[in-house]
Amino acid sequence: MNQSAFVFMGGTFDPVHHGHLRTALEIQQWLAVDQVCLIPSKMPVHRGEPGCSSEQRLAMVQCAVADTESLSADPREILSEQPSYSLLTLQSLRDEFGPQRPICMVMGMDAFLTLPSWHNWRQFMELCHILVVTRPGYHYQPDADMRDFMQRHQTDDKQRLLGEPAGCVLLHELTPLAISATQIRQLIRAGLSPRYLLPDRVWDYIKQHQLYGYRTN
Repeated sequence: MNQSAFVFMGGTFDPVHHGHLRTALEIQQWLAVDQVCLIPSKMPVHRGEPGCSSEQRLAMVQCAVADTESLSADPREILSEQPSYSLLTLQSLRDEFGPQRPICMVMGMDAFLTLPSWHNWRQFMELCHILVVTRPGYHYQPDADMRDFMQRHQTDDKQRLLGEPAGCVLLHELTPLAISATQIRQLIRAGLSPRYLLPDRVWDYIKQHQLYGYRTN
């Protein structure tokens, strides 16, 4: 097992579900790292009315990974008083781990294609690698900005993600479970059960705290 690389997935996790967890576990096994860490973000200001607080989303992620040694939760974005910019999170991780430890940020292709709109996105490659999860058969069509970015940084060698501190982008094909947090929230709001789409502990937490419009009959 490679013990040095820190691999993480960010997201709102509103709520965390088996699609998130299965993706994280498959990446952990494929890279042969000790853990993949889930880092919930604060609720964006522009988002619609939230179903729960950022602290509750963190608690659900902690519930979801509690019995899984290969997955973990990190509260740094939610505990921070700074905005939830990925650059600030990466700087925080680099400050904690030092200049030589490999850091790998996992994201889906849809998010990756919006990267040029992210705050100071070109600086990411000084701080981390990016592992982009793609669906089978997906045709990658980058714009000019992203084509130039990929020419500079793309690799097919996962050992570079494990052996170098930062600077690489790798596209990795996975078949994610067709589960969405939106679907789960809609089911709960309609008075239907989302069981088997998310861990039982997370569903129990949602019921206990009456999140997402949950109501007892």
